Amino acid sequence: RVIQAHGRMPRGQAEENVASFAEGNHDVLLATTVIENGVDIPRVNTIIIQNAQAFGMSTLYQLRGRVGRSDVQAFAYFFHKNDFITEQSAQRLQAMADLHELGSGFDVANRDLEIRGAGSLLGTEQSGMAARVGFDLYMRMLKKSMRQLRGLDLPVVPRSNVLLPGAEGSIEWVDGSAKNEKAAANSYLLPESYIEDAKERSQEESKARLAESTHQLVEITNGWKETYGAIPSKLQKSLKALHLHACLRQLGVDVVGLERGTGDCILRSPGLRPRHWAMICSQLPRGSPPKGLDVIFPARFSFSNDDTEITGGQRVDLEELLNNPQYGDDDEEWDALDEEEIEAMKEISSAQNIKRLSEVDTDNYPRFVVKALGKTAKKGSRVDALLKVLLPPSKVVFQKQQRDKEKAKVATELREKRELIAKQKKEQEKLGSRRMGYQY
Repeated sequence: RVIQAHGRMPRGQAEENVASFAEGNHDVLLATTVIENGVDIPRVNTIIIQNAQAFGMSTLYQLRGRVGRSDVQAFAYFFHKNDFITEQSAQRLQAMADLHELGSGFDVANRDLEIRGAGSLLGTEQSGMAARVGFDLYMRMLKKSMRQLRGLDLPVVPRSNVLLPGAEGSIEWVDGSAKNEKAAANSYLLPESYIEDAKERSQEESKARLAESTHQLVEITNGWKETYGAIPSKLQKSLKALHLHACLRQLGVDVVGLERGTGDCILRSPGLRPRHWAMICSQLPRGSPPKGLDVIFPARFSFSNDDTEITGGQRVDLEELLNNPQYGDDDEEWDALDEEEIEAMKEISSAQNIKRLSEVDTDNYPRFVVKALGKTAKKGSRVDALLKVLLPPSKVVFQKQQRDKEKAKVATELREKRELIAKQKKEQEKLGSRRMGYQY
């Protein structure tokens, strides 16, 4: 007495047939892989799987689990065709023979990872060499490659807090009737005389505030010139503040302020690392940081005993800095550094609502320094001075991000084509197998 169960049956028919088999009304259930989950029939003690070489490790493991669900000795037979068996399918069948103890699910998953490889980290492709080098070594190699590819993974800073005297560089919303007239004067507001319609003016101002780069800001202002005419001089001054904030966000700077006494301008960048600055400087003229823009990395972020200071305008062998043996390549050191980075990211939100630079910790985090800006730059010219040194590195970051976006787009298109080709090939193989009398 034989009964069938497969996915092409009318709704509910397959379930009824399985239930009938479970009740003992039939001796044999002929089914597809629809029974791999949710079927628990303790009285069944034998399963025969045809064309086992065509199934994945998970499917084979689930099918085998349909029997042996009581105290009765169970048997699972995996039949395969020698003409269709591959190296990986043979390894899967061998794994099924080796891993038969109760609770071996994790071992099955681990063996499957070794056979197929970990595949692409952010894609669907499953190919790799994990089995040849061992899983532990493979994971170490993967982590090292990820560190090399991370490149300019500077954290996203939603808003930079600029705390210069006289509210220079501030783009905070301030009511014109507020007591702080200086802040109100520097608050970025499009004049009504330039864009008369209130709704349109608000939309354009929001668009400018949300610009991710100086390049995007230039495109927006060019659009204004074509639509509304020449930009007023007062608005041009406000636009410089917007350009400054775009540069700060690009470089991961969350707070800017002047140190008392020295007049040094401190630009804290909690997520900046030596690898970031090395990549940026390698794309700058002469491979050196902009003159006047120094960078300080605390000891805990540079694997050294003292803070590392890179002076602007002086050529520095940043490759030696990154590859120095004293910084090591030990996984535990890098894991500890990753944890430090996570902690540093939490600091970004702490600077959004402060009123003075002294309210946050700057000494223990990476930072840019413009020496004596408060003393050498005239009142009203500090934004220009900062833009002069920040524009070149922020432009490098923007260009790198654009290239990465293009590469990601090309990679996505290529992956989709590969998946389509693989799908078509699989369909052709299935069709060929059916013609020869074998079914998947």
